[in-house]
This record gives sequence, C-alpha cells and structure tokens, in this order.
Amino acid sequence: MTTAVDGSTFRHVLARWPSGVGIVTTAGEAGRHGMTASSFSSVSLDPPLVLVCVDRRLRSHELLARNGVFAVNVLGRDHIGLGRRFAGMEPEVSDRFAEGDWLPGATGSPVLTDAAAWVDCRVRNAYPGGDHTIFVGDVVAAGVPRITSPLLFHSRAWGQLADPLPRSVGITDTGLARTLHDQGTATRRGARLVATVRAAGIPVVVPHGALRIAPPTARGTDRPGTGLRTPPEGAAAPAGAGARTAPGPPAVHVCSAAQAADAAEAGCPCVEVTVPADGTGAAARAVVRAVAGSATTVVARVHDALAPDRARAVLHTLAALKTAGCAEIALVEGRPGPGPASTAGALDGSPLHLRALLQDVVPQADGLPVRLALRDHHGLGLVNALTAMKSGVRLFDTGLGGCAGLLPTERLVLLCARMGVATPVGPEVPRSWVNELERMRHGRPLPARTAPDQ
Repeated sequence: MTTAVDGSTFRHVLARWPSGVGIVTTAGEAGRHGMTASSFSSVSLDPPLVLVCVDRRLRSHELLARNGVFAVNVLGRDHIGLGRRFAGMEPEVSDRFAEGDWLPGATGSPVLTDAAAWVDCRVRNAYPGGDHTIFVGDVVAAGVPRITSPLLFHSRAWGQLADPLPRSVGITDTGLARTLHDQGTATRRGARLVATVRAAGIPVVVPHGALRIAPPTARGTDRPGTGLRTPPEGAAAPAGAGARTAPGPPAVHVCSAAQAADAAEAGCPCVEVTVPADGTGAAARAVVRAVAGSATTVVARVHDALAPDRARAVLHTLAALKTAGCAEIALVEGRPGPGPASTAGALDGSPLHLRALLQDVVPQADGLPVRLALRDHHGLGLVNALTAMKSGVRLFDTGLGGCAGLLPTERLVLLCARMGVATPVGPEVPRSWVNELERMRHGRPLPARTAPDQ
C-alpha cells in the first residue's frame, strides 16, 4: 500500500519547479477581482484552450465559478510589485487594481496593458482536482503588449531567467582602422596590421574612403619582416578562425546613402551607418535603399544607446531599424561625461542599466543580431561585457589597444579565454598586434595601457 507524501515535502519538491507568474482576473456583478497564480498552462491549440488551477477555499474560486470568465496576465520581470500585491503580500492594500493600467477585455475581465502577454477566456469546463478546481477556458482574445523578459517563481522566491554564458562570441574591430586613418599613422604598416587582424578571423570596419588601409585578398597575408605573429595551431576555436587570408573587401562605415552606394559598387559586403536613438531610423532606411539590389548588407549603429534616459527611445529605434531591413544592430556606448566616476552622468553605461536595457532589447530583436560597442572608462568595460554575455549578447565591437576609446580587443579575448568562451583568436595572439601598433606610434603608450585601472 502506497503512503501519500506529506504536504511539507510535496511543497518543497514543487518549489524546485520554476514557473512563470501571472495574475488571474475576473469581473462580474461583484466587481473586479484578481489573484497571483503560477498554476497556468496551455491545453490545446485547436481550439485554443488554457487552464488555471484555483484553491477552492479562496474567494477567487467562488467569483471565477460564478462569473464564468477569466483572464491570465503574464507578468514581466518589472512586475514584482504587482505580483506581491495580488498575492496578498501587502495586506494594507484595499484596491489591488489601483496599481497598473487595467482595461476590460472581451469578457470584461481586467487586462494589464503592459503585461508580457495575456489571454482572455470563457470557462468551458471545471474539473475537481483535490483541494483545487481545474478551470479550462476557451481563449476568446489574446495579446502581447510588449516584448520583455518574464517574471519567474522558484524556491518560493521571485526571479528572472538564468544567465548562461555563451559558447562563443564574435568580435568586430571598429576602432583600429579608424584610428590609423584619422592619425595618418604609417599607412603601409597600418594596412598590413589591419590585414593580419582580418586574416585571423576578426572583421575590421574601415572609414569610407580608406579602403586602401585593408589590402585585398591576394595581399592580405602576413609578410616577412613585419614582426607580426599569426595565430598558432589550435588557438582559434571557431571554424575558419585560423584562415591566413583576408575575406575580400572589409566592411565600411559610411555617413550617407551616396557613400553606401559607392561601397556597394566596390563590392563591400557590409556598410555601417550611425543613427541617433530618435525612434525613426531614417538615416538607416536611406542607406538600405541605396544598396538595394546588391549583396551588401546594412548595420545600423545606434549612437549613445546606453544612456539611461534613452532606453525607451532605443527600443523604438530598434523596432524601426528592423522594419527598415537592417541586417544587424550595434548599440554604441557614448563617451563618458566630464568629472570623476561619482559624477552624475559620467558613467551612463552602468552594469545595472545595461542589464535592464538588454533584457528588453534582446527579446525585441527576435533573432536580429545585436552587437555592443563598449568603452572601458573607469575599468567597467569588461564588467559590462560579462553582463552583456549573460544577457544574451554574442557580438562585440572593440578597438585593438583601446583604439577609438573602445573596449580593447585583447582584453575581451583574454576575459573570454578565462571563462571558456571561444573567440576567433587565442589570448596570446593580440599581444603581438598591440606591440606592433605601439611601435607604429613611436613608443607612445596605447589607451589600453594608460587606463585608470592599469
């Protein structure tokens, strides 16, 4: 004879099962009512059916059975307060619906306008389930008001999605060629250095009009006497990372649709254009039209995208750039404001803000590649890079030696190596590139070697 498990053990076991969190609402003659619940599940796609399990001792059970309708509002990561409120964890609250923006759905049940998702249902069946009733509902309406990470419940605590590290990351150097071009530093040696970086599997973006800084494929190999080392055997983890020749023309940063058309005619595989976080993406749309019909793709670089007061504008801009047909989005951290680290606005790209932003950006991108161009002011570059990797970002813009004020390529490669995350080259390879770059600067130290944390 089997003995039933005791209630305490059963609850402890169930607490190990992570679930989403929703607010089940209903409305009728007695007015609106709602409760926090995690016992929600889909039942059928055709017809669309869902179920909720409600404790028979609760007033919610009585009202839901009497009204015959209910809505399930799936909570986002920023709805912890609402979840606690509707769970009765704030007993001083008399009107739970006083917080949040609620509208009546098709059945009259309250729907949260900024929920991660919602379904509005009519009760089809009610089945006994021990001390609960299983209410099966016909879904009469549904919606996804916004794309955001969900609120989770696990071990009797509120939480968010786990943060797994990626198996590999991609790196694009957008600072090296621009710095060499702007400073007019040793053009021929600079071209060889750029070609070596590209041959190792790290794409390099060059300014428009500076294509000579990256020789074509036939001349893209290392040359005797340059003092540059190629990747050693086994150093490059991803497939193709040990290639010895540059993959044709490089990507080009353009400032206008006309420059984009020139680059496309020259056979450049990709053009990049910087746009403001204005919610329109107009400059990118013009560039996409200019390269239409060619094999050239467009990357839109959103300027100063990590400023906390621009988060909503960045999300609107991302949506506009997706619609415009951009193949990739790069979020660019702005230069720090004046003053020390404690100065307000000096460190816009804080890890906390970056995480909150990316938890909305990555789901909204919905598969569209998102790159991140970080700076390394006050030593936060690697902290932000790790935060970004744990938030779903797999592509980064860097600058060898800290060129253009970006996170140094060699530092990101070293961080990834220490965490078991594959990059196109091993950590020992960029050191020779940095040494060569410093020699080209006549021994003047690179930004990465004069940073405050060195």
